[in-house]
Amino acid sequence: MTQPQTEANKAQTELWNGGAGRNWVEQNAMLDRLFEPFEQPLVDAIREHGARAVLDVGCGAGATTFAVARSLKGQGRSTGLDLSAPLIDLARRRAAEQDVDNADFVVADAQQHAFQPASFDAVISRFGVMFFDDPVAAFANLRRAARPEAGLACIVWRGTDENPFMAAAERAAGPLLPELPKRAPDAPGQFAFADPDRVGGILSAAGWRDADLQPLDVACAVPADDLETYATRMGPVGLMLPSLEAGRRAAVIEAVRRGFAPFLADGVARFTAACWLVRARG
Repeated sequence: MTQPQTEANKAQTELWNGGAGRNWVEQNAMLDRLFEPFEQPLVDAIREHGARAVLDVGCGAGATTFAVARSLKGQGRSTGLDLSAPLIDLARRRAAEQDVDNADFVVADAQQHAFQPASFDAVISRFGVMFFDDPVAAFANLRRAARPEAGLACIVWRGTDENPFMAAAERAAGPLLPELPKRAPDAPGQFAFADPDRVGGILSAAGWRDADLQPLDVACAVPADDLETYATRMGPVGLMLPSLEAGRRAAVIEAVRRGFAPFLADGVARFTAACWLVRARG
């Protein structure tokens, strides 16, 4: 059942306009470096489709929106949408600073936003579509915003078992933080689209056709200084740390450092990001 408009995605809205949004703004440079390798697959999908009006869902501070805007070379527009006002504020400042004049940004929830019907010929997302309370309603709303035969290209995470780096902090801190929320496989969150059958079913129910999920494995590297920031500021553990008593906080940080140690060599942490490249058409 579709969530009432006043309640849908309430938890995510509070999270991304609160601590998580602030962390992502403060650590944007580090996150751009970490996730830059995921821009090219989306740019390639846009070029393949010949899109000229592109919607970037869950755009954050705009890195993928900018990458697509530049690829269009003035022959189209890229619109970034995110429910986080702090991140969209940063994206708008960056657009002005970088003189990207064919990108614009909207603060909105893609599940509920009143898009102009049939206004985009491509919808993309890098890690931005796994957080909806009602994913069928969200993708149906995006389908209405897309033109006939529009292309959909999203990058989402596969499961935690295939992404040990992404789960390292929670595994390491778990024994010291029994109150740490447990991830539910189908609940909104980073790994909500790990099951390809579930994703295909969501897209089909929402009116998208020819859904196709292909494994996308991306080699990532994080310098040691960035790793320290990532380990102690990002994700569920990073959000909890500021509220902990000093001694307990220090113990958790030390446990998290040990948890990431197997990935670190010669001053760089290396890991493979195990994702799906999700494609469909309107």
